[in-house]
Amino acid sequence: MNPNRRLFICICMLPLCGLFRLCDATNVLLIIADDLRPSLGCYQQEVSDLQGELRFHTPNIDSLAERGTIFTNAYAQQALCGPSRTSFLTGRRPDSLRTFDNSRFYWRSKKNNITTLPQYFKEHNYATFSAGKVFHPGRLSNKTDDYPYSWNSPTFHPPTEEYMQAKVCGPNHRRNIVCPVNVTEQPGGSLPDLQTADFVVNLLHDEQMLKQPFFIAVGFHKPHVPLKYPAEFRDYYPIEKVQVAENGAIPANLPDVAWNPWMTLRSRDDISDLNISYPYGPMPDFYQVY
Repeated sequence: MNPNRRLFICICMLPLCGLFRLCDATNVLLIIADDLRPSLGCYQQEVSDLQGELRFHTPNIDSLAERGTIFTNAYAQQALCGPSRTSFLTGRRPDSLRTFDNSRFYWRSKKNNITTLPQYFKEHNYATFSAGKVFHPGRLSNKTDDYPYSWNSPTFHPPTEEYMQAKVCGPNHRRNIVCPVNVTEQPGGSLPDLQTADFVVNLLHDEQMLKQPFFIAVGFHKPHVPLKYPAEFRDYYPIEKVQVAENGAIPANLPDVAWNPWMTLRSRDDISDLNISYPYGPMPDFYQVY
């Protein structure tokens, strides 16, 4: 996770009677977006990433925000996916869980007296389901996304995840960080987040699966790198109107240990072409705007 970004978390409370004519409990839909900063229309007055005529085009989140509560003072517990996710899903600090990276060990192996947020609902007669990136996948969540403790069934992971690192960018099929694509031409004919959204929509309409109150967590990978997205969305943000970030310089007296040289980005074809000096860069202005 980029330290300048945040996990975007949205909790929707859905009256059960509105779906299946039962009114004795409230359903919960937890939506998580990876590495999403407050670059949203509902935060337009709070941020200055883009200036002038260019506005953030996020109509669905903006509509939800109008009917909910917007928090303007929130922080990631740690500038990394795994520790931060485990922390907010357990209510424990990363240092309490001893989770400081994404792959060292399953946190329950060190702290076995923990009840997660979905587990609490599950233990109180809720059906709990997850789709996409909720817990950080892999060793940190026991390669099961904490199933069966937190969930009634294994987490849905979209089939097109296997192509996340595929060389599908541009006419020369490169492995880029910036990668607008024609979705129908992608392997599997879709993208992971689109498949995750479809799965959850179908689940919300499945009365057989949701006979009891439910807690559903859905985790979208974007805008986590690689920046693979439907090409038509470029039209909302003309490159000539995007400004370079004002804080692009290295902070004075920065300790070496605080700097991430982003080796995973440097290995990408488009970044490698820029021949950026190691370890401090800088990134050329013409490519920063992407």
